[in-house]
Amino acid sequence: MNINDFILNEIRELHLDDTVGSAQELCRELPITHIPIVKNGKLVGCLPGSDIQTLDNKDGLLKDYDYLLDHFYTSEKATLLDLVSLFADNDSNLIPVLDKELNYIGYYELGDILDVLADSPFLHLDSETLIVEKNNTDYSMSEVSQIVESNKGKLLGMYISFESQETIQITLKVSTDIINDIIQTFRRYDYTVITQHEDDSYLEELKDRARYLRKYLDM
Repeated sequence: MNINDFILNEIRELHLDDTVGSAQELCRELPITHIPIVKNGKLVGCLPGSDIQTLDNKDGLLKDYDYLLDHFYTSEKATLLDLVSLFADNDSNLIPVLDKELNYIGYYELGDILDVLADSPFLHLDSETLIVEKNNTDYSMSEVSQIVESNKGKLLGMYISFESQETIQITLKVSTDIINDIIQTFRRYDYTVITQHEDDSYLEELKDRARYLRKYLDM
């Protein structure tokens, strides 16, 4: 899969000499958060649709409102994760794409990128999702991988999903028939298992002890 295959040109870019009214009309026609503004083939910035709709002077030129422009874009070398981060950071459903000479060549659309991510083996293959936590200074990605693979699991991917000054959480996608062995090994290595799993024998043991304690207290 080549992510560049999803670069689009269906929405025409606007120019600084276009009117506010033309930008407003484009926003009404299409569900886009930003409009690429181009000058001489170069991206000037991205005009937020929410801002342009508040302007009353429909005959005014966009160059008079260049202070409204947001400045974000990506290159042809961007990865899928790069794009997901850009969409989130800029609260946008459209990311302009520039070539190596910084010429505007099109844009990525959020829906297309999310579809690609959803179809990736990381999310699509049958697997278990496991979230583990450890002290910020004590964790090791190589150790996490070793724990999974030493228990005959296949690690499809992992990423840091939360971080504070004290702890870090790692989300894993694991292909395995015996998730309990992996869970117990993480605990032996002083990881806290955040997610709950039906066949977690440790949790079942705690439940049995709680039931015994309730029975004892009711006597």
